[in-house]
Amino acid sequence: MSDSATDNQPHEQHQTPGERQAAQVLICCAIGFVCFLGAYMRIPVLPLLASGIGASTTQIGLINAAFMLSAGLLAVPSGLISDKVGITPVLLAGLALMSAASLLIPLSGNWVALGAIYLVFGVGLAAFTPTMMSSVARIVPRSHVGRAYSWYTTAVYLAMTIGPAAGGWFGQRLGFRQVFLVSGVLIAVALIAVLCFLPKDTHATHRTHGEGQHPPSSIFSNGRLMAALAGTLGGCFGFGMYLSFLPLHARAAGLSVDQIGIVFAAQALVNVLLRIPFGHLSDRIDRGAMSGIGLVVCAVALALTGASHTLAAMILGACLLGAGMGTSFTALSSLVAIVMPAGQRGLGMGLYNSCVYLGMMLSSATMGVVIKRTGFATGFLAAGCITFAATLLFLLLYRGSTSKEK
Repeated sequence: MSDSATDNQPHEQHQTPGERQAAQVLICCAIGFVCFLGAYMRIPVLPLLASGIGASTTQIGLINAAFMLSAGLLAVPSGLISDKVGITPVLLAGLALMSAASLLIPLSGNWVALGAIYLVFGVGLAAFTPTMMSSVARIVPRSHVGRAYSWYTTAVYLAMTIGPAAGGWFGQRLGFRQVFLVSGVLIAVALIAVLCFLPKDTHATHRTHGEGQHPPSSIFSNGRLMAALAGTLGGCFGFGMYLSFLPLHARAAGLSVDQIGIVFAAQALVNVLLRIPFGHLSDRIDRGAMSGIGLVVCAVALALTGASHTLAAMILGACLLGAGMGTSFTALSSLVAIVMPAGQRGLGMGLYNSCVYLGMMLSSATMGVVIKRTGFATGFLAAGCITFAATLLFLLLYRGSTSKEK
């Protein structure tokens, strides 16, 4: 049974987006690209800036942990607020906070001030990310959510890939502090684009036809939503392990910094290239099966990465992880959108993004201890097993909820 078969708005199933809706999706893609380009320029230079003002390695870790924690915990209330007051005000508030934080970071004189400002940046990102994803879902019919998200997430992942390189380039030529000025200006450009180009009618569509009246407590009885959140949390636990510890594992295996960059580039490239075709596919097949297959591939990739000691083997693991991420998360994000009532999509995307950030934070905070005691191979294998266990839970919840609806 297709996951769209029980959609509570069947009259949307056979609608086809027109040129205006396609243009609106592209506008969202452009805004997301510019915002995340500015946001991810900070990644290679923030630790260096923090170190330059006297922060220790532990303190730098606390700064990053505080950012991920705020972004994860506040995504849900931000989504709820966007359901109540509309998309545009929340988007503008999020972008304003991120832009202001970027412009203030160069003025930080100690690590406490830097951490406090970076916490504000996390609040802004928590407001922007689920709200923009909710905006994309409300533009198109539910039958086209998968492909719309594939275009949007492709734009975002391209920005995430280019952003660190751009940050390093500007940092080398302008200085570390100036990178954050460029970042702040780019995010301000995204804010202006929201004001000028984002369709104003998308934030109010759920107020018609009596939608949006379901109590938030009812989401816990939504089996397919709970399944998608379990899969997202497990997949991002594995991805956080990869982002946090792959550089250390590769360096211990003798790879150079340039070779480590090639490994990360392989993962990002495959991830980006697969999102659009698999996004279109997710609108035609069972998203549950697609998500499960992708998550299993992620688990296998993590285990393979831990056992790898050569550049070729690590590139293979990176390509597998990119394929698993591109397959599973394209389906999972669209699944969250279609199983939520239109008036609660902000809440749904807030929950989804909370699982993304909290999953990565949990692996970063816990797997270092496992690696210290058992080594990289066992650590990556353990992360793969946790991702696989989350996949089994996802399939159990998803199939159980689907069978009840038949």
